[in-house]
Amino acid sequence: MTPLVAAAVLIAAVTHASWNAIAHGIKDQLIAFTLVGGGGVVCGAMVLPFVAQPAAGAWPYLVASAVLHIVYQGLLMRSFTLGDFGQMYPIARGTAPLAVTVLAAVFAGELPGGWQLAGVAVASAGLVGLALWGIRGSGARPQWAAVGAAVATGLAIASYTVVDGLGVRASGSPLGYIGWLMVLEGLVIPLWALAARRGRLLGQLRPFAVRGLLGGLLSVFAYGLVLWAQTRAALAPVAALRESSIIVGAAIGAVLMKESFGAPRIAAAVLMVAGIGLMLHAG
Repeated sequence: MTPLVAAAVLIAAVTHASWNAIAHGIKDQLIAFTLVGGGGVVCGAMVLPFVAQPAAGAWPYLVASAVLHIVYQGLLMRSFTLGDFGQMYPIARGTAPLAVTVLAAVFAGELPGGWQLAGVAVASAGLVGLALWGIRGSGARPQWAAVGAAVATGLAIASYTVVDGLGVRASGSPLGYIGWLMVLEGLVIPLWALAARRGRLLGQLRPFAVRGLLGGLLSVFAYGLVLWAQTRAALAPVAALRESSIIVGAAIGAVLMKESFGAPRIAAAVLMVAGIGLMLHAG
């Protein structure tokens, strides 16, 4: 992984945590993800006329990824509804890199070296363990339904990460791939909201339109950077480095949402930095 690729992924991590915080801050999660999805559709539709179309071999990956992203969004909405942002976000994101390492080895033939595997393990397994420890040690009743939704979200992230890594490499056009992906995945939740809310939807969207559409723009930018990085580096270290967003998410939860930071999250930040160091050493 070159310094340029690492920098792009770190920028994507900050951007990703920011749009997730925006989405979590809108209490009606269907409204939040309708706006984020709508913003993604607009961005994708604006890009497509000016970029090369994905090669034919990329389309099965695009369709599969769109389905997986919709599942991911539904699970993320569920976990955000049930639990604190600063707790659910680390579990969801921390679950993904280790699963990506396994899936990339099986489906992409990317066998991790010793340093890389150690970095991924430190950055993901340690964070998940500390997140669960934080729930147990908080004195509150463990939110096991929220934890289950967050872990399932992480597995969905791992699945679409590997599918998109293979798809964008087969596409010959990373910008065309991300444009079509945003359109395909972004339409479903707005259409669902339109069917569920009908005449009430426009009035419910209006107070949050600017924030939600900004979240959609940030989402496209963040994932576009990740897809570009996946054409330049192995999937597992990109996925693990991307999850430095956990540190940003914990900070946002503590500073802006007044959620307790605490020793477990400080330890998680230290482990993430150590894991990043091991992965960069491997590069």
